[in-house]
Amino acid sequence: MNNRFFSENEFNDNFSKEMGSSQDVYENMKKSGLVDYQLSKFDFDFVSDSKEKLDSLKSFLTNNYGYQMKESKYENNKWVLWGEAIEFPVDSENMLYWALNLYYQGYIYDAKLTGYGASLETPEFIDLDSSKAEYYFDKALDAYNKGDLGTAFIDWSTCIRITPNDPNSYYSRAIVRDELQTWKSALKDYDKAIELAPNFTSAIVNRGASRDESGDYAGAIEDYSKVIELEPSNSMAYLNRGNSNYNLGLNENACKDWQKSAELGDETAKQRLIDKCK
Repeated sequence: MNNRFFSENEFNDNFSKEMGSSQDVYENMKKSGLVDYQLSKFDFDFVSDSKEKLDSLKSFLTNNYGYQMKESKYENNKWVLWGEAIEFPVDSENMLYWALNLYYQGYIYDAKLTGYGASLETPEFIDLDSSKAEYYFDKALDAYNKGDLGTAFIDWSTCIRITPNDPNSYYSRAIVRDELQTWKSALKDYDKAIELAPNFTSAIVNRGASRDESGDYAGAIEDYSKVIELEPSNSMAYLNRGNSNYNLGLNENACKDWQKSAELGDETAKQRLIDKCK
């Protein structure tokens, strides 16, 4: 988009820096006495060139995340928005994904996340009793559906702390990692989900997509072939295997896979046949 305050190039260039900043905040909190999974409530701020952009971001964070937001003000030739998050249990990864989600949402609304922090009070901790696993899973799913990827990540991580052998929590958390562009970490969660449930076809398909995204086309084909073995009518597996074959230069194999996917009703595969298999 033209005339953006926070450009796509700037977002991508500063992504790793934002990851590092979250870990700096975490390490400083540890030095100040933070105990992992201690509940903390963070305040944060965004800047932009437009009050309207920040008002839209404010509305989203208030209505979808339940955050407390102040009125934006004009300071030093920029508009500034302050807010306070819902408290969450802090550890290294929870801190990272909470911050990455805010960074990503800021980009969506053309605003830059410029800082965040929390004061440490009397330590309080969430209940990690086994009876709470379903509660946190459902809470994570609700947050995900509202676009709150940070809370979804944190709650699925909590599920994993409570029930470390639940493949659905690893699979769901991997999807959040994918959406926040941390593909290598997503692969590890997909690996664990598949280790716990070897025939988990949705996890295998998604791992194949992550492998393809990272350039491991042979690994992706292996995953898609496993899914086809388990579910011979899975049109997505044929479509994706065709894509990976095409990326390897195996055009004949790609066209065969797209043909099968098209026969199973996939519209994207039908278009690929027209575009790539004349």
